[in-house]
Amino acid sequence: MPLALQIIRAREFIRLSPSGQFDLAASKAVLAQLARACRRRHIERAMLDLRDLQFGPTPQFAPTDLMELVETFHQIGFTPKQRLAVLYAVDPHHRARMFAFIGTRRGWHVRAFDHFEPAMLWLSEYLQPIRRRG
Repeated sequence: MPLALQIIRAREFIRLSPSGQFDLAASKAVLAQLARACRRRHIERAMLDLRDLQFGPTPQFAPTDLMELVETFHQIGFTPKQRLAVLYAVDPHHRARMFAFIGTRRGWHVRAFDHFEPAMLWLSEYLQPIRRRG
């Protein structure tokens, strides 16, 4: 079965202010555009590729920033039917893993990976419908 996948690289959605600080509003707006494009094309698998991000001694994303970025996917219509892999090379401040954790707590299929191949395997797995007991 063919896999339709959108790879969203960090440089495509992360925006910085003129002073070099993370611009949450601008980043959310671009991420929402990219996510909407996926929905319009009926792409249910996406990968946020954060491997090119450079990290300083302190985290660039606050936990509340991550919650807002996760919420962006929900606001544009992503459902638990979609899968989102977060791919990172290094995660010194645990932000990629925190993003995935927040998404999972919201009931979505989000996982963080430090290698491309396991992320692709996970994205390509058939997603079983959630069965409700009752």
